[in-house]
Amino acid sequence: MTGLEIAGIGTALPAHSISQQAASVFAASCVKSEGEEQRNLPALIQALYRRAGVRQRHSVLLESSSDGEATAERFYRFAATAGDRGPSTAERMLRYEQEAPPLAAQAATAAIEQSGISPQQITHLITVSCSGFSAPGFDLLLIEQLGLPAAVARTHVGFMGCHGALNGLRVAHAFAAADPSAVVLVCAVELCTLHHQYGWDPQKIVANSLFADGAAAVVGRAAEVTTQSAGKTVSSAPRTIVGSASQVIPGTRDMMTWNIRDAGFEMTLSPEVPRIITEHLPSALAAFLDRHRLQISDIPSWGIHPGGPRILAAAAEAIGLTEQQLEPSLGILQRCGNMSSPTVLFILQEHLRRNATGPCVLLGFGPGLNVEMCLLR
Repeated sequence: MTGLEIAGIGTALPAHSISQQAASVFAASCVKSEGEEQRNLPALIQALYRRAGVRQRHSVLLESSSDGEATAERFYRFAATAGDRGPSTAERMLRYEQEAPPLAAQAATAAIEQSGISPQQITHLITVSCSGFSAPGFDLLLIEQLGLPAAVARTHVGFMGCHGALNGLRVAHAFAAADPSAVVLVCAVELCTLHHQYGWDPQKIVANSLFADGAAAVVGRAAEVTTQSAGKTVSSAPRTIVGSASQVIPGTRDMMTWNIRDAGFEMTLSPEVPRIITEHLPSALAAFLDRHRLQISDIPSWGIHPGGPRILAAAAEAIGLTEQQLEPSLGILQRCGNMSSPTVLFILQEHLRRNATGPCVLLGFGPGLNVEMCLLR
């Protein structure tokens, strides 16, 4: 059996961050309504932001960092009218073109350096993003800036949402299984703060309160997984991907959406999502793990994409996780916010830093409603 060994992993955050308190004050400036309602909006927005479980977030738009006080940024203006929706999608995409490549390059450089592999040895480049588009994309700029071969095979995983990095890892695993000499670089970058939504819509306010910017990259290569190494528990940190799976939950098409509109990309997130996860995740996980002769109780380490505190709580309830098992995911949410696709790789990096016990399962949830699962040993 061929697995994908993670030879190096790197992450990157924008230089400046904003505290959740300061972010809520800024968010109130992007909402304008008429009369008496206007006076209550700042308090309502602050309440929603407090419930998000985020302490600070990084953004490429910030020109200084904040620990409670106002912070400098010139991209979003105060809402002029109740119908003001902020910068156009064209303005947001122009900023994506400028900011995404250097952040992606920073994460990819760190992953390559940790792997000890020369950039010229990389045979496949997989890029992941759902928060922006341009052509040529940041994949070509990675080739130029990192010194990758001009003949590197490029694949882009686009607009798959928060679990996109897991889709990228699946593609990397397939490349390695097909060609034992393959050396694959997977790089995910998201600039979610480019899509801050104006106006009073509770679902959009919740999304505004969670999302952040970040990038993460992995260098992987083929590794043989023996029957002995495929045992239930290993003492070393889980570094080899041995399997993955997808599960679309029927009847949930409108529960989570991510759509391109005139004023950026708009997300909807039904309050029913946590309940659906609690109901459907156990059977999906059990079927996936059974193919690897494992049960949920055999997995000591979990990397759950923190779509929000309620989603984390729902997953923990469904799986029966302890606070200690949930802490790596919760910690990333608190310190970095929801960075969409790179987030689960930040959590995996945390497991590797702690030399966590394997096996490890990575989970992501996205539009569909879809569950992505990845098993590492």
